[in-house]
Amino acid sequence: MLDVLTRHWPEYLMEAAGLGVFMVSACLFVVILEHPTSPVREAISDPLLRRIFIGIAMGLTAVGIIYSPWGKQSGAHINPSVTLTFLRLGKVKPWDALFYVMAQFAGGIAGVLVAAAALGPSIAHSSVNYVVTVPGSDGPAVAFTAELLISFGLMSVILVVSNIDRLARFTGLFAGILVASYVSVEAPLSGMSMNPARTLGSALPAQLWAGLWIYFTAPPLGMLLAAELYLRLKGAHSIVCAKLHHHNTKRCIFCGDSSVIWSNERLGTH
Repeated sequence: MLDVLTRHWPEYLMEAAGLGVFMVSACLFVVILEHPTSPVREAISDPLLRRIFIGIAMGLTAVGIIYSPWGKQSGAHINPSVTLTFLRLGKVKPWDALFYVMAQFAGGIAGVLVAAAALGPSIAHSSVNYVVTVPGSDGPAVAFTAELLISFGLMSVILVVSNIDRLARFTGLFAGILVASYVSVEAPLSGMSMNPARTLGSALPAQLWAGLWIYFTAPPLGMLLAAELYLRLKGAHSIVCAKLHHHNTKRCIFCGDSSVIWSNERLGTH
């Protein structure tokens, strides 16, 4: 454990920072677009249109994190469900998975606290409420189903795209598009989480625990189901690495040091 921690601590911090940045961005854009005193909120009266803009902002944030230098090195999971899925697929070692998940939870909480310090009372307003994810008016069963389906969809796309040579470098773009689409369309059902650490990061300062079990069960279950389906269709040999972006020169703690090794694996020479 100590050996792994000593060698891989930069990646753990990068994962924490990645989700922290995502949460700061979420808080900022929801305040801008939903707080009643915001001039942007006054200018855009249609809630669907506001949600679309929030979705675009969060999709671009996700893309920025994935293609950032830190995202290229850590793999930009920023989600315990993603990390646990790659653990199941044998692409992340157990100690790395544990420290990744711990870092992601710490980063999610820290991100919301930083946003709260910067944004002040506006983040606690009922229209923002620390960007909590809670079941919508259709109830917890619908929220659970929605979270399971969107998580299944995201991981399915990640696995398919990241393991096709000509498309792998665009995995982050596909993921960002899905995040933007889910926020725009699915958010009224469950708040659009797909991420236990993201949900806890908001629930803790808001002291709002409604449906918390949904966000700790449905996202990992959905992603693990996607992994099982992919394994049955393509086989374990087709999965190269746990990184969302591997075509770069950053070290890889999962399968090697750089995209050169990634290319060699695809050719069967590594």
